[in-house]
Amino acid sequence: MRAPPMLGRRAEFNCSGTPQGRAAAPSAPGRQTSERGSAVVDFAMVGGLLTVFFLAIIQLTLVLHVRNTLIDAAASGARYGTLADRNPEDARARTAQLIGVALNPDFASAISTSEATYQGVRTLEVTVRAPLPVLGLIGPRSLLEVKGHAAIQP
Repeated sequence: MRAPPMLGRRAEFNCSGTPQGRAAAPSAPGRQTSERGSAVVDFAMVGGLLTVFFLAIIQLTLVLHVRNTLIDAAASGARYGTLADRNPEDARARTAQLIGVALNPDFASAISTSEATYQGVRTLEVTVRAPLPVLGLIGPRSLLEVKGHAAIQP
């Protein structure tokens, strides 16, 4: 009994994927059977897609960082403004200082303070309107609004 022709022998293939020594199957007129250079194109397309995906994730983390920093600065400014010897203007100045140090003074251009009732408690509310960073730290003005509250001491 004879073994199958490829069993025990190593098959050798040429660059078009057909076994050496055999002719390639005829293809339709005008079509090429060679796939030379397709790995480069695949690499470029997948690499470009992964780069865009990676940059989108980095931008999302930057937006979340800016938002969390603004919330923290507004809350810290509100707490500072409710101290016994401070007023709402001190809260605004403290919030602007914290934002200027952590991010950029441009993010502290629209800060307002007001008294509000938050969950039944009289509070000082600090509102910050800042640019939403869409491309790096650049973005539309006053699109991101955050608030910080602190209870006013009686």
